[in-house]
Amino acid sequence: MIFRTVIHMIRSQFASRLGLRDVGRVRLIVLPTDLDVLGHMNNGIYFSLMDLGRLDLLVRAGAWKKLSAVGFYPVMANETISFRKSLGPWQRFVLETRVVGVDDRAVYVEQRFTVEGEIYASAMTRARFVKKSGGTVSVAELAELLGHDVSDLIPPIWVSEWADHVALPSTRQAAPSQWGEGDNRS
Repeated sequence: MIFRTVIHMIRSQFASRLGLRDVGRVRLIVLPTDLDVLGHMNNGIYFSLMDLGRLDLLVRAGAWKKLSAVGFYPVMANETISFRKSLGPWQRFVLETRVVGVDDRAVYVEQRFTVEGEIYASAMTRARFVKKSGGTVSVAELAELLGHDVSDLIPPIWVSEWADHVALPSTRQAAPSQWGEGDNRS
């Protein structure tokens, strides 16, 4: 993935500019190293490739340089993906990425894997921004740094509910792994 990341970072710098509200599109191909034992793209690879789409959008929107200059970087808080069709070896596809909303702490990004305009997989992600010096970056700080008014970027209700349902306790709170009686996940 490091080679793909470097290649796409360079490609993004020379691609047409995008706004943070635009849909970014990255053309990719399923490589043999992306495959699982069943001969289609491994489910974990989707998440790794999604990083490329988010990076592409940040670079093309001019945000990456500003973030890097002050030592801010994104980390994933939540990711959920739904699969519709498999991607096979050497298959070409487009990864589409767009910001769908923000709240006071996070940025919500939808990503789609498409072939000839048809959705093969769709994902929702929630990213937080942190400081290399320590601590988190509020969305207000982020908006000010990037020079964007995000007050109208309200996530759809289902996205906010999803984020609430998949959240784990803060790192300052205990989070013991205890399976409840009658819990059929054991």
